[in-house]
Amino acid sequence: MLCLRGRRKSFSLVLSLLLAGSLFQAGGCGYTTRSAISKEYSTIYITPFVNKVDITQESYSQNKYRIYRPTIESDITKVVIDRFLVDGNLKPLREDSADLILKGELTEYRRDPLRYDDNDNVTEYRINLVVNISLYDRKNDKLLWEENGFTGDYSYFTTGNLAVPEEVAVNNALDDLARRIVERAVEQW
Repeated sequence: MLCLRGRRKSFSLVLSLLLAGSLFQAGGCGYTTRSAISKEYSTIYITPFVNKVDITQESYSQNKYRIYRPTIESDITKVVIDRFLVDGNLKPLREDSADLILKGELTEYRRDPLRYDDNDNVTEYRINLVVNISLYDRKNDKLLWEENGFTGDYSYFTTGNLAVPEEVAVNNALDDLARRIVERAVEQW
């Protein structure tokens, strides 16, 4: 009899926990992959990014890690278009057919040292891609939003088991920038 009573208590406890868990799930926050933008917008044109990195400035302590990388603006444009295609909320089209126009310019490409070894050799860098972006409603010729200093980045090691070639790090920074741009474009403004 005592054994049966213990089983009933265990069964009641398990049943209570399961019921509480299902109520918690039902009342919790939901996650959706749908866009928060207005239904009137379904297409976007991405203008080719412009490289505005100024290499004529005199070097000083805050800009000594700036780098001019030829054709990186083309890489940014390509990964942003690809990211919109993967995301699916806004379909990239030609300018004359699109609801929205995304404009962007690269203002800074930096490779900042983060860690040094005992001999003052850099062992970790962070690649920063800084852009100014703006989104326009093409049909109403209206600026919806603009954001300056928008950044994508990636940190990487130069030595050891976690070492990554700089080209891989640049591609990862490009992917991070594209992901952030698309998220910004499809979120509620």
